[in-house]
Amino acid sequence: MNPEANPTFPVDRLLMVVVQAQDADSAVMALERHGFTITRLPSQGGFLGRRNATLLIGLPAGREEQALQDLRENCRQRVEYIAVPLESAPLALPVPTPITVGGATVFSLVVEHFEEV
Repeated sequence: MNPEANPTFPVDRLLMVVVQAQDADSAVMALERHGFTITRLPSQGGFLGRRNATLLIGLPAGREEQALQDLRENCRQRVEYIAVPLESAPLALPVPTPITVGGATVFSLVVEHFEEV
């Protein structure tokens, strides 16, 4: 559908948001409460191999800040510990190492044209 031809759904921006799987449900519910339409895709992180969700959110002009606020409130960063072998030890002893996970990585793309076929 051409956004100019359908004024009831004037999408002019696409947010691609990567969130941790445990935050995805609350983020989707908050966004849907504010009338956003979301497509959720399962994904997996490359660095730690954690399960993620990628959310695709089509936005009309002026609604980006509300979507970002919902994401800030529902996708929090947290500290987790992973076991890393201690290199200087004679035996490979794992040492708990804190890492920061969570939050949301947001890509905002301008939509020049979209079409449903």
